[in-house]
Amino acid sequence: MTMTDAGRQFWARANRHLLHYGCDFARFVPARAEGCWLYDAAGTPMLDFTSGQMSSILGHSHPEILARIREAAGTLDHLFSAMVSEPVVRLAEQLAAQVPALPKVLLLSTGGEANEAAIKLAKTVTRKWEVVAFTRGYHGVTAGSAAATFKVGRTGVGPLPQGYYAIPAPNAYRPRFPGLDWRRELDDAFEQVDRQCTGNLAAFIAEPILSSGGVIDLPLGYLAALKGHCEARGMLLILDESQTGLGRTGTMFAFERDGVVPDILTLSKTLGAGMALSAVMTSDEIAAAADRNDFFFYTTHVNDPLPAAVGSKVLEIVLRDDLADRAKIAGERLARGLLDLKQRYPAIGDVRGRGLMRGLEFTDSGSQDATAIANAVTAAALELGLAANIVRSGTSGGVMRIAPPLIVKDEEIDQGIALLGRAIGLVVER
Repeated sequence: MTMTDAGRQFWARANRHLLHYGCDFARFVPARAEGCWLYDAAGTPMLDFTSGQMSSILGHSHPEILARIREAAGTLDHLFSAMVSEPVVRLAEQLAAQVPALPKVLLLSTGGEANEAAIKLAKTVTRKWEVVAFTRGYHGVTAGSAAATFKVGRTGVGPLPQGYYAIPAPNAYRPRFPGLDWRRELDDAFEQVDRQCTGNLAAFIAEPILSSGGVIDLPLGYLAALKGHCEARGMLLILDESQTGLGRTGTMFAFERDGVVPDILTLSKTLGAGMALSAVMTSDEIAAAADRNDFFFYTTHVNDPLPAAVGSKVLEIVLRDDLADRAKIAGERLARGLLDLKQRYPAIGDVRGRGLMRGLEFTDSGSQDATAIANAVTAAALELGLAANIVRSGTSGGVMRIAPPLIVKDEEIDQGIALLGRAIGLVVER
């Protein structure tokens, strides 16, 4: 992309005043967005295969969402935190209808905040304080959620909260110990946790698909075995469906494939479809224990009506338009396209994922290592007009994460595959 005088002036202002927060800024500067497309001030299009920050499942500027925002902003926007409103109760009812075993709902703003509340809820209910997570999991940047995040962000900040342990997630493509069954690996991991902990294990927090950790899809049966380990130790299972919830994987929630309901479920990103909105869901029994033990998570924007009204419309559209089924069908088309690329380019080692969350893993090729190839392909794709896997930090290494909005059209999937193929060709055929 050729830099204009206006572009240079923009970046001079941005670099002068914006604090960096863990990634390099993309050179493309959106001025407007619609559907699966971003446009800069000159009208240059960019196909969005990241759904914004993995959030915009309905695409950008969805007309019904815009109408709901205008309506809600003109009636109720923000209230005193002890007040509840109709939009909040309505969204809680809608969510409870989707997961009847978890009818108690707390609405917050971000995924990290929801995971923070979930961890605190588990500690309050169990009266214990130790938490286990995956080594490649990502759960947020606030104190408790950051301590449960082992993928990135643990250096240079001094001691994190104590009592957090990590185990590896099974990786079928790159197993830690070839030939070792995932059940034995899980059993062994908990044996190690048992030896390190103080006997105060409160919760295990997990993503059903470790998204930014490399799109690692837990094998069928793993969640059931994980919950069994939790129950044997009096722990609660927290599932973080920030990116997998509301249809992206081909079911409303990723855990539905396994028939395992968590003790606590957290939602964010997809729930607001771009609006800052998150939720914690749990059972009547856990909520009652939390009340008895004086659970406290009182924030400025808890149960705010404006984002709740938007989330209610998002859920309505996802259900009405059968977007979970659409994600399954479109995801199969996306997977076929990625597998075709794998046949063309030996540098692609694996294609994996579910629905419209797919991972493309590169292997070392010639003098280029997998991470360098993935980064170069990402940059080349941006130059060609495809936004995919823009943030490349931490242990995802040579994995590109592909996640278009759920409303993506077949021809847009095909166009994205074509652009990605061109980008790969530019990198590995040099």
